[in-house]
Amino acid sequence: MTENATAHAERDGRGSRWSTLSSYALPIIFVVLLVTFCLTVPYFATWSNFANVLQRNSIIGIVACGMLLMIITGGFDLSVGAVGAMSSVVAAAVIVQYSMPLGIVVALLLGLLVGIVNGFFIAKIGINPFVTTLATQVLVTGFMFVGTAAQPVYGVPESFTVLGLGRIGPIPIPTIIFAIVALVTWAILRFTTLGHYIYIVGGNKTAARLAGVNVDRVLVTTYALGGFFAAVAGIVLLGQTNVGQPASAADWPLTAIAAVVVGGVPLSGGVGQVWSAVLGTLLLGIIANALNLLGVSPFWQPAVTGAVILVAVGLDSYQRKRRELR
Repeated sequence: MTENATAHAERDGRGSRWSTLSSYALPIIFVVLLVTFCLTVPYFATWSNFANVLQRNSIIGIVACGMLLMIITGGFDLSVGAVGAMSSVVAAAVIVQYSMPLGIVVALLLGLLVGIVNGFFIAKIGINPFVTTLATQVLVTGFMFVGTAAQPVYGVPESFTVLGLGRIGPIPIPTIIFAIVALVTWAILRFTTLGHYIYIVGGNKTAARLAGVNVDRVLVTTYALGGFFAAVAGIVLLGQTNVGQPASAADWPLTAIAAVVVGGVPLSGGVGQVWSAVLGTLLLGIIANALNLLGVSPFWQPAVTGAVILVAVGLDSYQRKRRELR
């Protein structure tokens, strides 16, 4: 074997080892942080605290599952916060006036409708996802504020809080809902033709069209699922607060995107797994929880989240550059 061939083989070996190590980077970081916090942060290593972390972050996890699907297609949705707030407000109003099941159904259908509208403008009209979903966010928020005069909707029965604050055994119900949504998302990506097409469209839309994939239908369906999951999160939020609050959920879009990106899913599209979104959500959740227990000012928490995102995106970009150079 020549010296050049030997050097090339060594570089391939190092690249393979680096790729294998990087694929396990997030679980390793998560475990290291979890163990560190358990050993150093007072009251962190208790089931009541873990249950609190799961309950508080399940809503973002639900939204992140929908965001993951959209990011894999090469887009994202800035309107999920407005959709979640709208769902909680509409559900509260319908529950107070009519019935609980009707309120839930109407809220879910509205979330689905907003997602379809987003998908239509992105796929059929060709508007950029950033512009489309930002406009939808402003529009939905405006309608909510006009319809409610910017006032919360009260009167939801106390029994509804079981959905947001109740537990089945030691497990919070929002966490069970999050787990169901994550399993559904995993099944869609793993076993369905839609999931296969989502990856193809995210990899290369032109190639997908040439291969006979109905790209427009895939995009509309994906954004519809994103809107539906945001509505589910909005209903869970109503279960936690028992109040339909028009000004709530403003931070959902960026937090959900952060959870997916921190999980190692690139915004360029074409790749991504559900476990990445789940671990990213939990990683941000335990960091915020540890900072709270340590008495760190809440003003520092967004800064820490931003630093984590920069590190995660930076590592992903560095790895892609190394692969391109090889």
